[in-house]
Amino acid sequence: MIEKYYIFYILAFFAEILGTISGFGSSILFVPISSLFFDFHLILGITAVFHVFSNASKMVLFRDGIDKTIVLKLGIPAVSFVILGAWMNKLFPQGQMELLLSIVLIALSVYLLIYSTKSLEQNNRNLIAGGAASGFVAGFVGTGGAIRGIVLAAFNLEKNVFISTSAFIDMGVDSSRAVVYYLNGYIGKEILVLLPALIVISITGTWIGKKLLKYIPQKQFIWLVIGVVITTSLVQLVNYLVGSN
Repeated sequence: MIEKYYIFYILAFFAEILGTISGFGSSILFVPISSLFFDFHLILGITAVFHVFSNASKMVLFRDGIDKTIVLKLGIPAVSFVILGAWMNKLFPQGQMELLLSIVLIALSVYLLIYSTKSLEQNNRNLIAGGAASGFVAGFVGTGGAIRGIVLAAFNLEKNVFISTSAFIDMGVDSSRAVVYYLNGYIGKEILVLLPALIVISITGTWIGKKLLKYIPQKQFIWLVIGVVITTSLVQLVNYLVGSN
């Protein structure tokens, strides 16, 4: 299995590094990368389980930066709605879900590109609404980190605080949807075979991402985030178009 998927592991490793640096989490890159190797429902299961270990790594390495108020106000609605999104996922055909994921990623890319110099109003309403939206999208199509990142960016958090806070919220989101995906039958023996290598990737990728983060100026941080989302969107769209032909 390791030899068969060595390219997947290499790409997942870089996804983890970039996911750590951007603060969005690796799923925004990991999901479209995984779509090159696995079917959509298996991708959801792999992503949820992988992200649990990825988030745990960030929670340890960035443990001094958490904003507890934001974690609660954004995290509680995120966890509540990720369960709903994960449950609703099984009601739709896989092909439609893959297309929807492409559309969601492209829409987020365009939004970030146009409004990168603007920010949401810093209030509880946007925290709660952003948490609900990011949670539902994460459960429904596999990745909601960009929506959460847009909301967190409005609070002008320092890079380490941004990543730590996002990781704590994401841990609740991914743990919750992993349970629902298991009940949906998305988590099987295939994931157990992949898991040891992915655990190593999650830890080493996060550690390297933290080391690289200190060389990235705060002003360039948002542009890096936009670049990650746009690249991911294009990869996912091309993959879907090629697969549908």
